[in-house]
Amino acid sequence: MNILLQSRTTLFSVPGGDTIQLVNTARALRDLGCRVDISIELEPNLSGFDLVHVFNLTRPQEVYLQVANAKHQGKPVALSTIYVDYSEYDRRGRRGVSRVVMKILAQKHIEYLKVLARAVINCESNKGTWVLLRRGYRTLQREIIAMSDVFLPNSASEMLRVTADFPECINKRQVVVPNAVDTSLFDTERTIGDQRFEAYRGCVLSVARIEGLKNQLNLVRAMRGLPWKLVLVGKPAPNHINYYEQLVREAGPNVHIIGPVDHEDLPGLYQIAKVHCLVSWMETTGLSSLEAGAMGCNIVVTEKGDTRDYFDDFAYYCEPDSVSSIRNAIISAYENPVDPALRTLILRNYTWEKTAGKTMEGYKNVLEQVR
Repeated sequence: MNILLQSRTTLFSVPGGDTIQLVNTARALRDLGCRVDISIELEPNLSGFDLVHVFNLTRPQEVYLQVANAKHQGKPVALSTIYVDYSEYDRRGRRGVSRVVMKILAQKHIEYLKVLARAVINCESNKGTWVLLRRGYRTLQREIIAMSDVFLPNSASEMLRVTADFPECINKRQVVVPNAVDTSLFDTERTIGDQRFEAYRGCVLSVARIEGLKNQLNLVRAMRGLPWKLVLVGKPAPNHINYYEQLVREAGPNVHIIGPVDHEDLPGLYQIAKVHCLVSWMETTGLSSLEAGAMGCNIVVTEKGDTRDYFDDFAYYCEPDSVSSIRNAIISAYENPVDPALRTLILRNYTWEKTAGKTMEGYKNVLEQVR
């Protein structure tokens, strides 16, 4: 089976959770014997490929062109929806003028504004940008849905979000493909203590890009007066430098902002931490929560999104807009012993090998119909 995985043009220059999902899916599919290529081109030549697998319905400007190109060349399409809802963050979590603007605008207009901002501020513009501005955000999403042959959401609750907004896809083929953790890397038995991080032993850790959506500012506020160190790992998002600067100003003596850490070095950090926090305004999963749980941390996660689909009652949940809720969840997670059942749950259900198996199920479903 010859597969082409495609996603946004900034997949590697501005990496995110979708980058990790795509790259690890490719690796695991290759282990199953597939030939897998990765492309961020908008309209590549698809000769030699059996199927095109695209990622991220939330950024339709590039995915639309990639899907239209696939259909033009007669290739079936699998869609990993990665369908998020940032409306609550846009209206309640943003700061300053942008918060006022977001409260006034309808959600579809907010998405237009984001596309324009990326084009102007980050020079993220391409043919898809102008197609979206001309034809409409929702229009492109609907056309992607119409052209996709199978949906591969990361959870059942994510697919419910998609069908709530686009009822026309309710009868489309669907296979839930969970996000996962690299068990060859995040392995408690094979990880050797890293002396660089020894000073943070027993800390409260948060691994995430530093931006308003990830909500580190409320995390810092929640940690005030607590006796434990807070270690923040991550790079400031390009358009959130002011947010990062405020974070630095409000950080108390127990807060250590250490910047980005290579992915292969994260197991050593998770290993010395007691609690990992991802208190975002919305998470489909939170890959760092999966990694931390696999490495034996108690985890504090947001109530918003799809986290309960993954962690059930084995996580400590908080409301992202409530400092006291975050604080109480941290205290409970820290003062309770680590529950080994969380690690067992993750290793049993959320590995890239299982992800690849479910992905292949979706592919075969489509290809059998085509043939």
